[in-house]
Amino acid sequence: MARRNYSSIASLSELQIPLLKKIYKIMVSCPRVGLESTLTDTGIKVSPELVEETLRRFENAGMLSYRFFEWCNKQRGYRHSVRAYHTMISSLAKIRQYQLMWDLVSKMRAKEMLNVETFGIIIRKYARAHRVDEAIYTFNVMDKYGVTSNLAAFNILLAAFCKSKNVRKAQAIFDDMKGERFTPDSKTFSILIEGWGREPNLPKAKEVFDEMIDSGCKPDVVTYGIMVDILCKVGKVGEALDIVREMLDTGGSCRPNTYIYSVLIHTYGIQKQTKEAVDVFLEMESNGIAADVVAYNALIGAFCKVNQLGNCSMVISEMENRCIKPNSRSLNIILNSLIYLGRTDEAFRFFRQMMKKSCEPDSDTYTIMMKMFCDLNQLDKAMKVWRYMGLKQFVPTMHTSCLLVNRLCDSGDAQKACALVEEMIEKGVQPSGYTFGKLRHLLLKEKRDDVVKYLTEKINLLIKEPLCD
Repeated sequence: MARRNYSSIASLSELQIPLLKKIYKIMVSCPRVGLESTLTDTGIKVSPELVEETLRRFENAGMLSYRFFEWCNKQRGYRHSVRAYHTMISSLAKIRQYQLMWDLVSKMRAKEMLNVETFGIIIRKYARAHRVDEAIYTFNVMDKYGVTSNLAAFNILLAAFCKSKNVRKAQAIFDDMKGERFTPDSKTFSILIEGWGREPNLPKAKEVFDEMIDSGCKPDVVTYGIMVDILCKVGKVGEALDIVREMLDTGGSCRPNTYIYSVLIHTYGIQKQTKEAVDVFLEMESNGIAADVVAYNALIGAFCKVNQLGNCSMVISEMENRCIKPNSRSLNIILNSLIYLGRTDEAFRFFRQMMKKSCEPDSDTYTIMMKMFCDLNQLDKAMKVWRYMGLKQFVPTMHTSCLLVNRLCDSGDAQKACALVEEMIEKGVQPSGYTFGKLRHLLLKEKRDDVVKYLTEKINLLIKEPLCD
């Protein structure tokens, strides 16, 4: 999945990094009512880069992020960037604050800041929430907002439905609009082929591929990569290899890339055919295609599948020797394997070792570690990981937060569970119905009706901060 090109902490000046940490500390510790005045009292002068990075870090804390966004908008000499608006729109859509989201779109229109990606974000969020009509409406209303619903927007609409497991709707829209409103390009066809591959429905994927050829649209390396992936998913590795050989034989610009080889390595890994996975990796390099972190991660996965963790260490060492930095995915693959084998002490050592080497964990890494300690009934260590996550300025997702609250409830620790739920609410993250139900049951069992009433009122206030479906 492609990552949005947000600014990172690396783009901040040395003077701004302490300001970012100060804002983070205020936002995670200050009550909602006093947030604006506390931020104002600091005298911090915000910049577009500082605001973008703060919003990115608090993307999982919708309403808290929105309050910061609104405070920034009142600061003298500051103007929100398009990127800041987009991050905020995405954050609000995550928590179904659609009215506030559209209010921001209207503000962007007044400032002539809207573009195709603005509507693309909204379309993707609606599609992910299975709001088909709203996604189509967003596409159709673009022209009224002064943004042309061009082929790029059409491709975004199709991709949104395909990625949300609604390829049939995408195909119907494609069949209805092709030729009349849009002439499909290779990206359009590739999106649909990939959508059918997710089913997986190889005959339909081949049908769209054939239509692509018949229309005179030439497949590119992305299209071939998708076909290789689909064939591997349905167990037709031989046909996938035929495509790779054909690409090598024809030469030119459409040669197989590391992604295509990574798919083959991953497939052999799943099938526990480690020798074949290694052979494909070596073939890739002999064909002059240098391995990247994705290819190495596929190889690590293949070794993990057959419990050859010693080879994983060798792969990590080779990556470091080639100045290819292992990423959070490398870390997560090995951690999951060690935990599956019951080697939890080793998993924790590896986790700490990789962080010393500046391999930054992601939210999945922290969730893996917290779940491991919860399963071991070592909730004190799970809480330490939670606190460390905060020190690293990670805002936990709802899933990560609820995981820990659920386990605290199971252990009967209502006090810590309540503290975490209240922390979630303060950050604008609503606990799931299941999680709050568990906590409520525990509190009622302890005759803490007052606490149940207090938390219920806080959740209701959060929901009512204006929500529009």
